[in-house]
Amino acid sequence: MTAYDAIVLAGGAAKRLGGADKPGLRVGGRTLLDRVLAACADARATVVVGDRRPTMRAVTWAREVPQGGGPLAALDAGVRHTSAERLLVLSADLPFLGADTVRGLLAAAARGEDADGALCCDEDGREQPLVAVYRAEPLRRELALLAAEHGGLAGLPLRLLTGELTLRRVPAGPLASFDCDTWEDIASARARIRDHGTVLDEWITAVKEELGIELDVDTALLLDLARDAAHGVARPAAPLTTFLVGYAAGRASGDGPEAVAEATRKAEALALRWADENETP
Repeated sequence: MTAYDAIVLAGGAAKRLGGADKPGLRVGGRTLLDRVLAACADARATVVVGDRRPTMRAVTWAREVPQGGGPLAALDAGVRHTSAERLLVLSADLPFLGADTVRGLLAAAARGEDADGALCCDEDGREQPLVAVYRAEPLRRELALLAAEHGGLAGLPLRLLTGELTLRRVPAGPLASFDCDTWEDIASARARIRDHGTVLDEWITAVKEELGIELDVDTALLLDLARDAAHGVARPAAPLTTFLVGYAAGRASGDGPEAVAEATRKAEALALRWADENETP
């Protein structure tokens, strides 16, 4: 995959949220900023433009001059801390942005040199310049030209920049560019996180992040084990058994996911043997 640096814009007054600390608001147990940082975890370097705060991984902090100077001033502050040829630019309020969207943008931006980058378009065709990948050279050039023309970048709209760049349009998924500008948006995002079809994946991701674990978990395998332990032994056996499986996998040598799978298979076989004793005379 193309090497890139990431710039996350995490400032702004959040007026429609009553001045709340928007990047620090939680959706699915994780801050909006951390959710965005997870989507670009493989960036060579990550710059967050905004107030310093605890984050899920190490980042470089920057601040626009003047503070509150708007997105172009913030972008310029972030660019100054990067060196990659491709720059991923994101806002910090994208709860459903995923690594697949980032990969799609990088791939689109890397197709030839006839474009200055690629940006997402939402389902209504609106361009999202803060869900985009830019080539560093034309981005730096246009920021410098705008600053010279207007005596600075404070207060200037993003369209002045994107209007001077040739950008490929990449259709976003139904939620990839969903951003949280109001309390209604926050409530909607929190409700979607708890949807039955995705809640387990969201919960496991949040737990792994909280515990500092990087491990692919076979959720279906563990759920089958918990079911067999609950039905074949006793309901309290389900959480205790999955805990013991994790403990055993942690003590085992070798690959993490395979150790979990092997411990799960052994415990599941035991649960089935236990249940068989109740049915066999």
